[in-house]
Amino acid sequence: MSAREIRTWDSFGVASRELATQIAKSGYEPDIILAIARGGLLAAGALGYALSVKNTYTLNVEFYTGVDERLAVPIMLPPVPSLIDLRESRVLIVDDVADTGHTLNHVTKYLATRKPARLKTIALLDKPSRREVDFRADWIGFSIPDEFVVGYGIDFAQRNRNLPYIGKVRFT
Repeated sequence: MSAREIRTWDSFGVASRELATQIAKSGYEPDIILAIARGGLLAAGALGYALSVKNTYTLNVEFYTGVDERLAVPIMLPPVPSLIDLRESRVLIVDDVADTGHTLNHVTKYLATRKPARLKTIALLDKPSRREVDFRADWIGFSIPDEFVVGYGIDFAQRNRNLPYIGKVRFT
């Protein structure tokens, strides 16, 4: 397996700033940023910094177990943020890739039961051609074709998440 670079570190920085600007211009001021780990960690950190949000948390969700191998439904792994009081908070959920829509849809429905004032979502990468549920993130960094990617926290079999770029995986 090798990866061909499709997004550089500089483009990640530009996208993070542009997304933060879009969020600010929309008038949405999150109190809490919730990163879907592990892929959403870098984007959540960049957005938290750009938006001056100090309350950043992580939610571990398992859905994909391999390339095109996944569980029936996303599972939130411990520790589920039950200690975080979301009531009346404005929450921004950050994920790495929105493809089927199942993860963001599942997490949003779960967090809605916690009675936040508002929930908004963002995905660094969007694969609209793979959508299986009627869900679209409120903000999108980049739309990409149906290709497997790695880097910036996005992994393949727990590897390559540390690449300093987003790369398309080539299986050789």
